[in-house]
Amino acid sequence: MRRRETYTIPEKPTLEYEKQLWGNGFRIVAGLDEAGRGAWAGPVYAAAVVLPTDNRVIELLDGVRDSKRMTSVQRNRWQGCIQSAAIAWTIGSATHDEIDKLGIVPATCLAMLRALDELVYAPTYLLVDYIQIRDCAYPQLSLPKGDCRSLSIAAASVLAKTARDAYMVELDQRFPGYGFARHKGYGTVQHRAALAELGPCSIHRHSFRPIKAAVKDLKHKFIA
Repeated sequence: MRRRETYTIPEKPTLEYEKQLWGNGFRIVAGLDEAGRGAWAGPVYAAAVVLPTDNRVIELLDGVRDSKRMTSVQRNRWQGCIQSAAIAWTIGSATHDEIDKLGIVPATCLAMLRALDELVYAPTYLLVDYIQIRDCAYPQLSLPKGDCRSLSIAAASVLAKTARDAYMVELDQRFPGYGFARHKGYGTVQHRAALAELGPCSIHRHSFRPIKAAVKDLKHKFIA
């Protein structure tokens, strides 16, 4: 039987992993996280954040947590602080079509690779929330609950989430009736109800089981 990794979730993310890597000569450590992996519509986003090798960044980003533990107001407030404090940050994404073609995990890796490609400094090491990035030339460490444990990853989670949320608000204007501005493409009661009434639209992930079911139900309605 495979042994599970044991770890402690701190009260807030720290620089423990970053400091270990900095001390071992890896000066450009990039934290990576995604947003939208579990959504039923829209792209998956990823962010890469490189923080300075300065303990003061802990104070500067004291309110940064895993984005899921923050309100939208908190995320938007800390977004600018992260961008100002980081020595480099980028956003990458993979479309709903790429998700349907590749699968959600490979598409998430693609979004992360695109974020890395845009960094002004080539990273020497990656700290990644949960995922092991495929076809990546950089050494990396996949951390379960990384957005709760590493400040670099937590900062990336906030940037990925705020960027994707803003884009889903734009998509709500192009595809009215689904409530994308509210639920951001996730499988809420409102989203399920809209799918039952309208059927899926072009930005839904048609390879996902709930969307396949919605298409099937719509066909039955027309036949009936």
